[in-house]
Amino acid sequence: MAKPFASSADMEEKTETLEVLADGVYALTAEGDPNVGAIEGEDFLVCIEARATPAAARDWLTKLREHTDKPVKYLVLTHYHAVRVLGASAFDAETIITSDTTLKLINERGMQDWDSEFGRMPRLFKEPEEIPGLTKPNLTFNDHMTIELGGDRGHLDLQFCGRGHTAGDIAVWHDKSKTLFAGDLVEAQAALYTGDAFHMDWASGTLDAVKAFRAEKLVGGRGAVARGNDACDAAVEQTREFLQGMIDNVGAAHKAGGTLKDAFEATHKALGPKFGHWPIFEHCLPFNVQRLWDELDGIDWPRIWTMERDREVWDQLQG
Repeated sequence: MAKPFASSADMEEKTETLEVLADGVYALTAEGDPNVGAIEGEDFLVCIEARATPAAARDWLTKLREHTDKPVKYLVLTHYHAVRVLGASAFDAETIITSDTTLKLINERGMQDWDSEFGRMPRLFKEPEEIPGLTKPNLTFNDHMTIELGGDRGHLDLQFCGRGHTAGDIAVWHDKSKTLFAGDLVEAQAALYTGDAFHMDWASGTLDAVKAFRAEKLVGGRGAVARGNDACDAAVEQTREFLQGMIDNVGAAHKAGGTLKDAFEATHKALGPKFGHWPIFEHCLPFNVQRLWDELDGIDWPRIWTMERDREVWDQLQG
């Protein structure tokens, strides 16, 4: 029997947990659904990620307002994927920040990504009719920028660490509390989505740069918050292990002259015992393998996912 497409059959609501990681530092996790966060400045908030719709974003803001009533001055989006950005209008943020490359990707493929992710993960799109359109930043940067938080709250470093989950991912570092919001560059016991990734860059220099922060609290894109240096390192290395397992198995099939289906089956067999029970493993793997196969074929810039291409790859590999 064919598996339901991507996460289209996953309609079970997840329990959301707001955690106070340090004074004025917040994270909302949801059993493998996308994580979001916020950091207080002296008289404003910096929110990190926007969720898939304004309605979903308001649910997060309602919980946050139990702790602070400061206005949202900055909304930082770590990358362009629809489930991270399309709820931005709910924040009424003065400034929406991405990397330069993320803006390029929004302009190039934002609408196709919106359609694709809505088809793959419909449960995350609460009241989608409220989405006003593509989210565009009004401030971008190349490699690094700093947000001064004021008072005794320190500052935030927004850092491009190298190509990884996408070409333009950024991490958000709060040195005072040693907290890193890594976006989807790191997952904690949740499967990676690598359909727009640069596997070899990510598994090497990019993760090395993430690890070099020496975080004591790490909020990945999905999964639980890692606490303590050892746990933060473990989350980074778990991410690297997943990537390296893909590189090894897809690479072997490609080098041997096998098919995409051969690569998928070998990778599923190798990664399944350790990672297969983690959120979105079955959903992600076909798209991951296709993207890595493209890289091995010499296609550096990721091909755009459309609803039609999603179904074609899914039917070929998971059908």
